[in-house]
Amino acid sequence: MTIGALAASIAAMAATNAAARSSSEESDEKTRGPIVVKLGGRTQSDPGLPTALAALWKECDGRLVVVHGGGDQISALQRLRGEEPVFVGGRRVTTEGALELVRMVLSGLANKQLVSALTSIGAPAVGISGEDATLLRAEPIDVATFGFSGTPTSVDTRLIESLLVNGFLPVISPVAANADVTVGGALNVNGDDAAAAIAAALGASELFLMIDVAGVLDADKQCIGALTLDAARDLVASGIAGGGMAAKLDASAQALIGGVAQVRIGDLAALSLPGAGTTVSRS
Repeated sequence: MTIGALAASIAAMAATNAAARSSSEESDEKTRGPIVVKLGGRTQSDPGLPTALAALWKECDGRLVVVHGGGDQISALQRLRGEEPVFVGGRRVTTEGALELVRMVLSGLANKQLVSALTSIGAPAVGISGEDATLLRAEPIDVATFGFSGTPTSVDTRLIESLLVNGFLPVISPVAANADVTVGGALNVNGDDAAAAIAAALGASELFLMIDVAGVLDADKQCIGALTLDAARDLVASGIAGGGMAAKLDASAQALIGGVAQVRIGDLAALSLPGAGTTVSRS
């Protein structure tokens, strides 16, 4: 599936869920879109992260959803097994053996470590994965190139919304259920793609993609305060934004086309500072 097709698919998902929300929600408070925060693997080790997330959860009246990665831990375990991690365009190539590690790390260790850290300081986090209640379904990107890596095809927001309505903080691993029920099993979805699809389906007021630098950097390694989608595509095409950053800019496009009000890319310090980091807009 191309990025354009993925964006169209996310837009369709968003439209379906928006219609459901408009018919079932009655007040402005209920319809206000949540903030979705995607954590990168390295940022999850910052000791200040749980406190910052708990503060944001309170600030936005509990309308917060966290999607996390764990790529560094997966890569470390792959190397221990003698398998060198491979990435194409910032997305992991997932072998059948690596998929076992992905499930173990993302839906197990990384998820529960973060949940434990949040609950220990009073934030009522609940750890789930895209496989739970098949809230996230995906199809293979390209089996020959990416193996068991997938791209989102649908998001069922009911479990997430139920947790939000009841005062819980959903913490989501991006491992998805295979959309092909005749095949079954799981697919490894890039966390940025998963967060974009979930944010669009929820009608999020903001998608924040957390990284370990101040924002998207230009050729002089200076943080760019604002980007349009066209400018973001130019950064990717020129090679200035590559690898994981290219994947984040792709995810930003998916989210914005899907109806997310705003996307920001920045570090932990930017999380609590509106306008900090790099704001990506459609035009």
